[in-house]
Amino acid sequence: MTPQALAQLHAAAFTQTRGWSADEFAALLSQYGAILSASDHCFALLRVTLDEAEVLTIATDPEHRRKGYAQRVLAQAETSAQESGATTVFLEVGEDNHAAKTLYAKAGYVQVGRRAGYYTPKDGAPVAALVLRKQL
Repeated sequence: MTPQALAQLHAAAFTQTRGWSADEFAALLSQYGAILSASDHCFALLRVTLDEAEVLTIATDPEHRRKGYAQRVLAQAETSAQESGATTVFLEVGEDNHAAKTLYAKAGYVQVGRRAGYYTPKDGAPVAALVLRKQL
C-alpha cells in the first residue's frame, strides 16, 4: 500500500479523530524497524526497536470489519517483528474502543497500564488509553 492509500484507509477507519497524512505514513515507513502488514481492506503498522515492537496503528475499512482482516494482518506483523528480534509488543488503545480491545484480547494482549486523557476525539472529552503488552 502506498502512503496515500494508507492515509485514505486510516481516515475512513478513524472518523472520530484526526487521520494520519500520507506524509506522516511515508515518514513512519522510512524509519528503521518499520513493519507494514496489509491486505486490500486493512493494515497494521508496527515499529521494532531492539527487542520491543510497538503497534503504531491498525486500520480496517469500515465496510469490511468483522471479517478477520485485522486479526490476520496483526498476526503477520507480529511474526515479522519477532523475526526482526522483538520479544514483546505493546500498544495503546482507547478504553472506549471495544472492537479493538476484543481483537487484542483474542490475540493475547494484556493490560499493563492506563494513560488518562491520551486520545482527544474531534467532538468529545478526552479518552484514556489502555497500554497493552504481549510476549512474542
